[in-house]
Parts: sequence; structure tokens; C-alpha cells
Amino acid sequence: MTAHPPGPPAESALPVAAVPISAWVPFRRLMRIVGLSAVLAVLAALAALHLTGAPPRWELWLAVSGGIAGTVLLTGALMGLVFVSNRSGHDDSVGRSD
Repeated sequence: MTAHPPGPPAESALPVAAVPISAWVPFRRLMRIVGLSAVLAVLAALAALHLTGAPPRWELWLAVSGGIAGTVLLTGALMGLVFVSNRSGHDDSVGRSD
């Protein structure tokens, strides 16, 4: 087994400040679409609860709204960050051996 020399790791990734602004523009657009989708999904779920005769309890409505909105927003944000990482060049160094 080869020993690695002591010291800081090699600079293989771009610092956050080096990410071009143009990589974040599609992310913001995607998050606007995801936010609208989350609102529509929450409204559809609340309408379904109302139509199925679920008890009109504020705890139920809050839990359903938070769960659906949180899931949709987190999924969209993580997927958007994957796209930002790809567009900014952070993924170029993955898989290369130095």
C-alpha cells in the first residue's frame, strides 16, 4: 500500500466562488417551476382529502401540506444542484486519477 504525502488534498474541485453565474440561472428557473409544482401538488392533495371525507383537522392538513411540499421542493433542489454541478465543471474531475 502506498503512503500519501502529508498535506492538504489536491485542488481538484472549483471553489464555490468560481462557479459561473450562468450556471445558477437555470437552477433559479427550475426552482420557480418546482415551487409552482409543489403548490399545485399540495392543493390537489388537500382537495382529494376534502373529497374523500377525511376529518377536517388542521393537524392533518398541515402534515399533508408540509410533507408534500417538503418532498417536492427538496427533490427539485437536489436535482437542480446536480445540474449546477455538471454545468460549472465540478464533475469534470470525478473519476480522474492524479
